[in-house]
Amino acid sequence: MAIKLGIPSKGRLQEKTFDWFADRGVALRRTGSDREYAGAVDGVDGVELVLLAAGEIPRELAAGRIHLGVTGTDLVREKIPLWSRIVAELALLGFGHADLVLAVPKCWVDVDTLDDLDAAAAQFRANHGFRLRIATKYHNLVRDFLRQNGVADYQLVDSQGATEGTVKNLTAEAIADITSTGDTLFANHLKPLADGLIHASQAALFLSRTAMLDDSDAKALADLQARLGLAAS
Repeated sequence: MAIKLGIPSKGRLQEKTFDWFADRGVALRRTGSDREYAGAVDGVDGVELVLLAAGEIPRELAAGRIHLGVTGTDLVREKIPLWSRIVAELALLGFGHADLVLAVPKCWVDVDTLDDLDAAAAQFRANHGFRLRIATKYHNLVRDFLRQNGVADYQLVDSQGATEGTVKNLTAEAIADITSTGDTLFANHLKPLADGLIHASQAALFLSRTAMLDDSDAKALADLQARLGLAAS
């Protein structure tokens, strides 16, 4: 067997992950063409590289099909219930930063905080007979955040793309989405609430607590963690 390390299959996250490991003496590389999801690990024995979509990595970690994975902290928290019991966060990698924020139309001049949103949601339901709609693909994170902050009288509307456009298209009154610069929110005439930061995400290295380890796997994992300067798990 071997330790399976899942990393994003393409894009900036893959490039930055390669750089992070290389800086610590572990070389990750693709093998074959750019269309082949195959790779190799140099610098430590007994570790196999698995290239996956970043959104698939939490699922594979939770199922124990990979031992280690690099993905966003937002995805792990959204996709894995009771995530800290299923995976361990070994290291924050310092890239892939993005904020999951709650945003409302700029024209809502009296809505700047969660308390304002709660009042507006109650008034919206009274006026329209249905709950204020918040478009998002982060249902678990948003629901937990709003419950903790006492916001009621809303409904979540699933949005898997172009979430910022849902308000303009009249399919939602507010949104909760990932933003790096805020430019897309601004372009769509939206503003984040002053206290509406749901989660500050970045790329992290996670360890599956459910993946099986034999003696050789345990040694390979310990060797890799030592090479990366991480405490043994």
